[in-house]
Amino acid sequence: MPLPILALAIASFCIGTTEFVIMGLLPEMAADLGVSIPAAGLLVTGYALGVVIGAPIVAVATSKLPRKPVLIFLASLFVVGNLLCAVAPNYWMLVVARVVTAFGHGAFFGIGSVVAASLVPKNKQASAMALMFAGLTLANILGVPGGTALGEAFGWRSTFIAVVGIGLVSVAAIAWLVPAGVAPPGKGGIAGEVRVLGKTQVWLSMLISALASASLFAVFTYIKPILTDVTGLAVGTVTWVLLLFGAGMTVGNIIGGKLADWKLMPTVIGSLACIMLVHLSFAGFSYDATAAIVIVFVWGVVTFVIVPPIQMRVIETARDAPNLASTLNQGAFNIGNAAGASIGGLALSAGVSYQNLPLVGAATAVLALCVALLSQALDRQATGVSQAVPAE
Repeated sequence: MPLPILALAIASFCIGTTEFVIMGLLPEMAADLGVSIPAAGLLVTGYALGVVIGAPIVAVATSKLPRKPVLIFLASLFVVGNLLCAVAPNYWMLVVARVVTAFGHGAFFGIGSVVAASLVPKNKQASAMALMFAGLTLANILGVPGGTALGEAFGWRSTFIAVVGIGLVSVAAIAWLVPAGVAPPGKGGIAGEVRVLGKTQVWLSMLISALASASLFAVFTYIKPILTDVTGLAVGTVTWVLLLFGAGMTVGNIIGGKLADWKLMPTVIGSLACIMLVHLSFAGFSYDATAAIVIVFVWGVVTFVIVPPIQMRVIETARDAPNLASTLNQGAFNIGNAAGASIGGLALSAGVSYQNLPLVGAATAVLALCVALLSQALDRQATGVSQAVPAE
């Protein structure tokens, strides 16, 4: 894989750390800011909404610009946003800072996916995107547990300061390693990018992303109280379980890239079925420490098996002008992020126990599976055969 993808992976490590580390710091942040844990969960929702709002704005505003300067700008915006989080004096200023940080998230992954795919042959494009997203999974092995431990030892603000340092490294790596002129904007400009949004399959692919994300975040947002209150793990042990979840994500990301290069839609459908089964297992066995820890690892695997193929699916269905659609897919993922965190919070407020919360995730995964099956059926209807039409 080309070195420019390594630069993208470093930036995705920074982004992933910021997005996910807040799950492990929710109780500490809630106590320090004087709000409840469900209210602190709105920091997850606010970030996700920032991605949703910022993604199309940034994609449209930069549609005619070279990709390398855009990536440098987005990585720099992330650095500034994390610095604002570190110095935010109160809860609402922190919410605003999280939204500012999130503005660069969706566009970076959307444009970065197209850039990564452009650097390799067609039969390795999903694997190239998986390598870029490896930074996101490594964030859950190193960034999130390390950030959680750092926040518990020195206060949650220290975690954001550390992310600022990593972000500066990512900006330098992109400036150094990513070649100028890579993945030039399409000749159709923003009109061409918007035109592909008229395709039903593009929207179905993004709906799958949103539902798969909602399935994850309805439960993962509240993973710390689940593991402490239901499973009975010590607070310090949760950091290591999050590390195991991140290891599973890394394994799943690699598997997902390879499988997507082989069979795209069967990988999407199969991974959604596995996600549903893992949620059901977590609801049934979360009270048992050994079983819960094993399930968390498997959960990490199946959660990220779907990431490279669904991103590849969006780019494939919008192949004529993929930049906006690829970016909007990150917005779709974070709509699911916001919806999942909110649904999980509403379920808890309505009396659903932490042990039964994974059932909410299972139900959402079933909806995503139904959409994926519909998308595949439309493919077959359009071609008249069960196999994909070969690319020209």
